[in-house]
Amino acid sequence: MDEALNELGEYIALKLEDALDGFFVAYGELTLEAKASQIVSIARFLRDDARCRFVSIIDVCGVDYPDRTQRFDVVYHFLSPTQNTRVRVRVTTDEDTPVPSITDVYPGANWFEREAYDLYGILFSGHPDLRRLLTDYGFDGHPMRKDFPLTGFVEVRYDESRKRVVYEPVNLAQEFRNFDYLSPWEGTDYVLPGDEKANQ
Repeated sequence: MDEALNELGEYIALKLEDALDGFFVAYGELTLEAKASQIVSIARFLRDDARCRFVSIIDVCGVDYPDRTQRFDVVYHFLSPTQNTRVRVRVTTDEDTPVPSITDVYPGANWFEREAYDLYGILFSGHPDLRRLLTDYGFDGHPMRKDFPLTGFVEVRYDESRKRVVYEPVNLAQEFRNFDYLSPWEGTDYVLPGDEKANQ
């Protein structure tokens, strides 16, 4: 399997030349390291080339590495039913540099790119409708970033008596506790029936 993926990677790298920074095979999947500015031509090649035929987009997602200059990875997953193979394409970008949208090549990327924008703040140039998808209209920030606070100052709920959405200060239902993180199965002093066999 890895040999066939390496051959496919070499073929794609040969055809795309400067658009790729390299490729590798890990865990039975081919990953292409690509230049963000070339993602549209790469996606079109993967879809249209007779040897590839990656006609289905599976996912577009973000990954946050806040310590890097190019903070975000944008990861694309494509499927070729003809080849019975998946390919992963990864590009990097920062908070201010948009990645070209691939919605003209794969219309199904529309909501995936909107989700990456909403949750990570990754910008996509040329997207037909780049606005928030999962968070509230007035939401501030991007909740999947690693520097996003774990708890906010307001919470949102629907108030049945007012018949509208209301914002209220966060009210934590229980005090912070110190957990020892031991499983009750590992931390007990007694032996449960049947456990005596585990030590034999």
